Amino acid sequence: MKKVLSITALVAAFAFTLSSCGCDDETKKQPVTPPAEDMMVPPAAEAISNTLTLSAHDEMKFDKTELKALAGKPITLTFAHIGTMDKNTMGHNFILLKKGTDIDDFVKKALTAKDNDYIPKSESDKIIAHTKLLPGGATDTIEFTVPEKGTYDFICSFPGHAATMRGKFIVE
Repeated sequence: MKKVLSITALVAAFAFTLSSCGCDDETKKQPVTPPAEDMMVPPAAEAISNTLTLSAHDEMKFDKTELKALAGKPITLTFAHIGTMDKNTMGHNFILLKKGTDIDDFVKKALTAKDNDYIPKSESDKIIAHTKLLPGGATDTIEFTVPEKGTYDFICSFPGHAATMRGKFIVE
């Protein structure tokens, strides 16, 4: 009987302590004031790096539409297809095109290059670098150098994908 009374007394004391903490309903309703603007840390800008990653999924989108690297130095790009579909249904590749390449013309020619991962051999002089055509769950890593500063286009050349799968490769 004494143990039951002690536990009851302990629970009552705990409840009393909680109720007297000074946190009433009015205190809970007061808005929290955000820190002053000059105290907030701005988001970090994407760093320039010559070790890059890029991925694409079954929804026909790259995870980034802008990549940045330094000119004249080796660049390592790891491209991952993070979707689940096979490459004949939803394959993805990465193709970095030289400046001035007509993307629409390149893509038209790519339609007939299924046997070469939709990379037209006739347009090889317009390509700086490219990956293999990947099925879902696959990864390819390539190394290349872009000698000149500038902005270059990258695309996926699988039929119909270049409409939504394109981006800018900025070399500084």
